Order: sequence, then C-alpha cells, then structure tokens
Amino acid sequence: MRVECDYLVLGSGVAGLSFALEAARDGRVTMVTKRSRSDSATNWAQGGIAAVLDPADSFEAHVKDTMGTGGGLAHREVVEMVVRDGPTRIRELMDLGARFSRNEDDQELDLTREGGHSARRVVHAGDITGEEVQRVLVDAAAASPNIDIIENHMAVDLVETSKFGGANRVVGAYVLDETTGEVHTYLARATVLATGGAGKVYLYTSNPDVATGDGVAMAYRAGAEISNMEFFQFHPTCLYHPEAKSFLISEALRGEGGILRLRDGEAFMERHHEMKDLAPRDVVARAIDYEMKRRGDDCVHLDMTHEPASYLVERFPNIHARCLDFGIDMTETPIPVVPAAHYMCGGVTVDERGSTTLDGLWAVGEVTCTGLHGANRLASNSLLEGLVYGHRTALAARRASASAPSTTSLDVPDWDVGEAVPSDEAVVVSQNWDEIRRFMWNYVGIVRTDRRLRRASRRIGLLQEEIREYYWAHLVNRDMLELRNIADVAELIIRCASSRKESRGLHYNLDYPHAGDEWEGDTRVSKGTAPFIRAE
Repeated sequence: MRVECDYLVLGSGVAGLSFALEAARDGRVTMVTKRSRSDSATNWAQGGIAAVLDPADSFEAHVKDTMGTGGGLAHREVVEMVVRDGPTRIRELMDLGARFSRNEDDQELDLTREGGHSARRVVHAGDITGEEVQRVLVDAAAASPNIDIIENHMAVDLVETSKFGGANRVVGAYVLDETTGEVHTYLARATVLATGGAGKVYLYTSNPDVATGDGVAMAYRAGAEISNMEFFQFHPTCLYHPEAKSFLISEALRGEGGILRLRDGEAFMERHHEMKDLAPRDVVARAIDYEMKRRGDDCVHLDMTHEPASYLVERFPNIHARCLDFGIDMTETPIPVVPAAHYMCGGVTVDERGSTTLDGLWAVGEVTCTGLHGANRLASNSLLEGLVYGHRTALAARRASASAPSTTSLDVPDWDVGEAVPSDEAVVVSQNWDEIRRFMWNYVGIVRTDRRLRRASRRIGLLQEEIREYYWAHLVNRDMLELRNIADVAELIIRCASSRKESRGLHYNLDYPHAGDEWEGDTRVSKGTAPFIRAE
C-alpha cells in the first residue's frame, strides 16, 4: 500500500502536533504514531512551559538563564528567537482552550519557578501540564479536515531517492502497520521527524516506553548530521519505589520550596551549589549521585512536609495521588527519589527553520539539536521549544515544499522482505535490550570515565553485529525496530562522549573534570565520519 500526502509527520507530541496544525492550513498532513495519538513524552510532562508573561520578568533574563544553564554551548540567536516567540505560542494554546492554572482571583496565570530560573515564568496546569497541552493539540488536530492521524504504525526507515537512482532527497518513510505486520510506503513532499527522545536507552528513565530514539537512528542511518549526543539530561528526582515505573517528581516541587535530604534528614545541596535545591538539573543529579554512592544509600528524600498540606494537595494533585498509591503521603513524609534519564539535549542537527542536513527532511522537538539547550536544558524550555519550532518549521516547510518535486511520479520500490521469516527467538531482543540499557546506565550515565566508555564501545559494537544479523533474517516488528534504534542511539552517545575530553554541562568525565576553551563547540557526527567539535 502507498500513501501520498504533502507532509508526513512521524510522532504526535507537542512539536509534531504544532507543526501539523500550521502545515494543514494549505496541505494534507499524515501523522504516524507508533501507539495512540496521546502516547508521547509531552503527555507525561508535569512542570510547565517557560515563557516571559510577567511584566516584572524580561526576555533578557530568560535568555541569560538559558545561556547560563547551557554550559557555554547554547546558541544565542536561537535562544533569543525561542524566548521571544514563547508568549505568542502560549496565547495560541489558550485560544485553543488550554486551561492553565490561575491565581486565587482567577485574573492572572499562576506562574511558578523551577531550577535555574531567576524569576517565576513557568506556565502550568496543576502538575499535569503536558497532559493538558496534549489534549488541546490532539483535539485541534482531530478537528482538522486536512490532518489524518494513523495510530499503531511505526516508521522503519526513511525513503531516500538516492537509493533508487535519483538525487539525494528524503521523500517519505517505510512504515510498519503493527496490527498486520505489513510495511507500507508513505510518500510526502516534506518528511518531519517528531519522534521525541531516547530515555529507554538507559536502565532508569522518566520517559514513556515509546522513547526509543527512533528519529535520531533513522536520520543517522540515512546520512543526516547528528549533534551533541553526549549531553543526556538526568532528572534528579524520580520516585524511588519497587513498584513505581518511570514516575517523575516534578522540578516544580523544588521550585516551591522542596528540600533534598539524606536518609538522616540532613539537607545537602548547600555543599554542592550556591543555589542549593534550585541549582540546575545537572548539578542536582550529580550531587544526588555523589551522596548516594558516598553513603551507599539507594535514594535521597525530597521534603515538602514544611508546606501546608492543603497547599500541596491543591498544587500537586497528581503527584500527591500517585505517591499515595505507593503508600507515601507527601504532606507527612519526604518522598524517596533517585535520578533517571530524562531528556536528550542532542539530536538531529537542524537550523533555525527546522531543516536538517538532508533535503526534504525536517525535524522538531526533542529529536533535534537546535542549539537552544547547549550542554544542559533549562527546566521547562522543552515544551517551549516544541511549540516554537513546530510553528516555525511548518512555515518554512510550506514555502520549501511548494517547489518540491511531486511524489506521484517517483519510482519508489515497495518494501522487500527478501528471505526474512518470522522470528522464533525473541529472547535475542529482550537479552540485548536489557544489556544495552544496563551498561549504558553503568558506563555512560551521570558520571563517566574513559575506561567505562571504552568498555561500552566494545559492548555496543558486538551487540550491533548480533542485532543486524537478527534484523535481516526476520520479519520486522516493533520490538525489533526499537532495539535496533536504541543500539544506534547508544553508539552515538558513546562516540560523542568519548570524543569530548572535558566536563561540561551534562557530560561529566572524572578523567577530565574541568571544561576547556578548545572544546567550546558542538559535537557533530554523521554516518561514516568520526565525531568532531565545531564552534559556532
């Protein structure tokens, strides 16, 4: 089966939906998502969206906070553009019906503060901001006559015209129908990666199961440039409980006075940073990791018990209820927390228009490296980036696709299964999946060394050989494709981390504990080339 459209969007989070709504003004959009349309990292976001909406705040202050958190690698022109576009994108969400929290008299937005911010500028909807944003955008997309949302379909690889004799251009993707097992051909004038992050490459993550780095892996295999994969953000505070899976304890708790304590009740962040519990995430994650290893503890504790119980229940209803499910009353007892892989600050290299290094391929959201985050993301800048780049990239893609060649005349070959057969040894997938995630956590996690990175490099090389053999011998399914993708992403993280001989932002190497001026640039890599540092 073949599907042709003007815009093919892979993914259904805030960035992909924002793109689709704008692009649908003058073209047909097909959105492909590998589970339900609401199953995305956006839907899990608790904290909020950073934007300058308080007259006492300023664009300059937001830019300064973002640049300061970015470890010297954030691109100022990108930061300024995103920060200045933010308020308009927030108002558009509100026009669509987003119900953000307001103050007691319901006259103004209730702006909160999170780590790394110098002012209250985080718009939120209680502690389920992402769910509210996802709801509004999905409803708007579903109401659009020009947007088709295809659920339970997963992209396998990008369709490149160079593979069948044409000039090098991306013209769509081969897509697996997970209900039938068939792979169909989707063709488009513009193909957009909006597949989100890759937290599942690590053993412990705050991300949903869909976050397997699909877009980065596909783009890399097609020859696109990838940047800054060594900078993976670990959220300092995920709920520590044997039955809790990937439940995030929002940054907003520390923004509203939460105190990190050791098991004996000692507050420890003042030993690690002048901002104490409001320090940037990379500092807090390393501090927790250090204290846990120093003492041999399994977790630390986030204490909110000094705040009124009524306030905590009203301000954090979702977190309060979820903790109660596990027998933890945050109004009376500190919450046990540990760091977990949270956000991929690197990704597919894009310019200010969302254009990648491959003709016909665009990318938005966490799958990208825009230059906004640099070596470390400022809290609540991720949903902001998705909104801004989704809108801007759609405008650029609309202009570019007007002159793009039609896909109707393309002689694109159908998916060829060759001699592949159904798998009778799925244990290969589960074994390799577990092994990758465990050694990535132990060797390429919050704190790294050259020796650990060399070990990881050897392991990923051997596992990729096994995965390639398995891939070509068997019919594809989602588990196999996700394993293949996390292996490629793991390789990229290891290669980029091994090439950066310093500690900066989210990349901390005990062998090189200080930052060096010669490393003040983005790490760039593409298929068949060694990673290199390029200053902007």
